[in-house]
Amino acid sequence: MDLNLHGKRALVTGSSSGLGAAIVQFLAAEGASVIVHGRDRRKVAEVAASVKDFGVAVGSSLGDLSSNEGADDVCRQALRQGPVDILVNNAGYYGSAGWTETKEDEWLAAYNANVVSGVRMIKRLVPAMRRRGWGRVIQIGGGLAQQPMASQPEYNATLAARHNLAVSLARDLKGTGVTSNIVSPGAIKVASVEAVLGAAASRFGWGTEWSQIEAGACRDMIPNDIDRLGRPEEIAAAVAYLASSHADYISGAMIRVDGGLNRSIP
Repeated sequence: MDLNLHGKRALVTGSSSGLGAAIVQFLAAEGASVIVHGRDRRKVAEVAASVKDFGVAVGSSLGDLSSNEGADDVCRQALRQGPVDILVNNAGYYGSAGWTETKEDEWLAAYNANVVSGVRMIKRLVPAMRRRGWGRVIQIGGGLAQQPMASQPEYNATLAARHNLAVSLARDLKGTGVTSNIVSPGAIKVASVEAVLGAAASRFGWGTEWSQIEAGACRDMIPNDIDRLGRPEEIAAAVAYLASSHADYISGAMIRVDGGLNRSIP
């Protein structure tokens, strides 16, 4: 299927590793020009180099989105070679503490990094999409927005806020040709998740090989109907679909890519 992304430019925040890097690579393979964003110059350069063989224009944008000034600078860099047609708000972070250990300032920091950072990018890039009459805004959310855990309470809450703001934005973009949607991953095999599960393996008796750890985690910690973790490219495929012209009639929607981890009907 041709996703008709040739001639479109996509900025993926937090794309110097993990899910963001996979999204950049998938969009580039589909013909979109891409802008790699991150705070580490070396990692950004590595991801940018990984997509050059696709024959698309590749840009980079370095900076921290946790302040207005940082977002201004990131957008200036991103717009140097042309407009941004597709904004994927992926950047963010999560902790591992519970309710008792998570301090109030950590809640504020998480909300700024995971919610307000995306709002900053929306406010700076979406007005031009409106004027052109076409655009895509895609939030990377997560299943913890609907089924939160006892741990990581500040992260759970910020995911719910991401989902909520995406739908609110879709209502605001009515009739403009710009859409706003959410991709909601389950547990995905990226380095940070592998590290967490690897650390838990001895406690649960899963074994030492990744195949054993993955099987044990999907049995005891993150059960789903596919019996494995998702792969980054599976999230990227959902993003690419929502970015394409085939998704013109989709706005304010959530695509769950979680192997059936979340069992609710919506």
